[in-house]
Amino acid sequence: MNQRRIGHTRTPLGPRKTTAVSAVALAVLLAGCTSPGSGSSESTANAEVPVKEGGSLVIGAEQEPDCADWISVCAGSIWGDYMMRTNTIPRVFDVRRKDGAWVPVPSPLMAGEPTVTDGEKQAITYKISPDAVWSDGEPITSADIEYTALQIRDGKDVFDKTGYDKIEKIDTPDEKTAVITLKEQYGGWRTLFSSGYGVLPEHLLKGKNRNAVMKDGYTFSGGPWKIESWKKGTAITLVPNDRYWGRKPKLDKVTFQLATDTAAAFQAFKSGQLDALFPTPQLDVVEQLNQTAGGAKKQIDAETGNLEALWMNNDKFPFTSASVRRALAYAVDRPAIVKKLYGSLGVEKPADSFLTPILSSYGGTDFSKYRLDLAAVDKEMTGDGWQKGADGVWAKDGREAEFSIVSLAGNKRRELTQQILQTQLKQAGFRMTIKNTSPADLFGKKAPGGDFELGLWTLVDTFPDPALSNSFSSTSIPTEANGRSGINFTRTKIDGLDPLLAEVDRETDPAKRAKASKQGDKLLAGAVPAIPIGTVPNILLWSDRVGGPLSNNPSEGPWWNLNEWGLAK
Repeated sequence: MNQRRIGHTRTPLGPRKTTAVSAVALAVLLAGCTSPGSGSSESTANAEVPVKEGGSLVIGAEQEPDCADWISVCAGSIWGDYMMRTNTIPRVFDVRRKDGAWVPVPSPLMAGEPTVTDGEKQAITYKISPDAVWSDGEPITSADIEYTALQIRDGKDVFDKTGYDKIEKIDTPDEKTAVITLKEQYGGWRTLFSSGYGVLPEHLLKGKNRNAVMKDGYTFSGGPWKIESWKKGTAITLVPNDRYWGRKPKLDKVTFQLATDTAAAFQAFKSGQLDALFPTPQLDVVEQLNQTAGGAKKQIDAETGNLEALWMNNDKFPFTSASVRRALAYAVDRPAIVKKLYGSLGVEKPADSFLTPILSSYGGTDFSKYRLDLAAVDKEMTGDGWQKGADGVWAKDGREAEFSIVSLAGNKRRELTQQILQTQLKQAGFRMTIKNTSPADLFGKKAPGGDFELGLWTLVDTFPDPALSNSFSSTSIPTEANGRSGINFTRTKIDGLDPLLAEVDRETDPAKRAKASKQGDKLLAGAVPAIPIGTVPNILLWSDRVGGPLSNNPSEGPWWNLNEWGLAK
């Protein structure tokens, strides 16, 4: 389950996923890190700046998560991962750069690489480091792995159960050993207890309402930092976890100050109120970056795990028709939109797959056939029984091709995208209205509940493992029956797709996984349940006060190594 989160750039705001990657699989990942149309990274500060002990930093935070119960649907925002989960929750695998690619490596939680016994059923043995302890001094044990597994597999209101739903039994032969037996082979086993969730403390949560304990922040930690406070609507403050057995933080405190207005955030950065930013690319971002001279440093990456797309609710009129969905794909001038929004940041071509650049070896280019073609729009619509009325809008059985689009209110880039789309679609015979809302409403209610027609948001791959099943398998449609788990918000149901996506999840041979994944991509391009727009670049900006080995991690975010940051000497 490489979780795919939605938001900046996760949550619905963004989902998450994961797998066991063999040496061969790593080779595939290494060979496939560049996708057509994506630029390279730009950085003004590659050298590590020495730091001193102590001090504090204030970092601008573009979004605030709805909750910090990472298992729950309310924790869909990628920003919750960036600020809190990555820094406080232990996990089996980290994602680190190796030989030019971001790949999974055992984290400090583990005594070594988990071992896998293949067969009709797959058994994974985890050996926890003898030094690993929670912030209260209690050891991190196999009981914690068992508790976490059962909370996800058997719980309701679970963000995504992919992979965990394959768990048949859990054995804990000793305090530091856990053996997970799966019902079948699972190529993505490395995502378990890594991407999106990690491992939670059984001794503090068992028998309690986990959501009530964690939703507004929590006092425990198994990472280098602890949450000191979360003042909703204002700031989240982290302080060092003194009992962390790995590399301890250099700083005494880090405050993530909520700064939802990009222009205001840049002003705060320029004036020294904020020490670092991770801004969503807006139209004037290059101008803003150019104005941050005098010691400001930046890193811009076009090779990311971020995919901006148009998400059609396949259960809502008029998108119940595949012909209408294909017509919409021909009506949108994706190259023009991408060049307008991201061309100055190194992304000049649209995405032609739902696999992001960090997973490009598993994706095809089947969406490349969808370029602006009004004749193709007419062919799809008339073939499906539609006719244009006097107002130029398509109509069928007394209903016009009219729908609304929803995204995040106040995001200038998305608002401009919507305006461009509105003009393009009007020329093609569609009437679109704009109804934006808050992240909490969109990703906590509307998207999971299917209460939308067309959506514009970004999915973020948080682990280098293909998992289209998260977004498009029919079993991932949130329903009452499955406890509203899953992020197939488009309600996609395509004949033949589920078996292919299941093969991608199950298969351990990377070549076979890639073949099945590309076949799935082809079916998606034929049915068009959604339309990929483009890769969203990552921008990390910091002042000369900040030192350390700073860089953006496309899976874990900009603060993946916050414990190594400090005040520059």
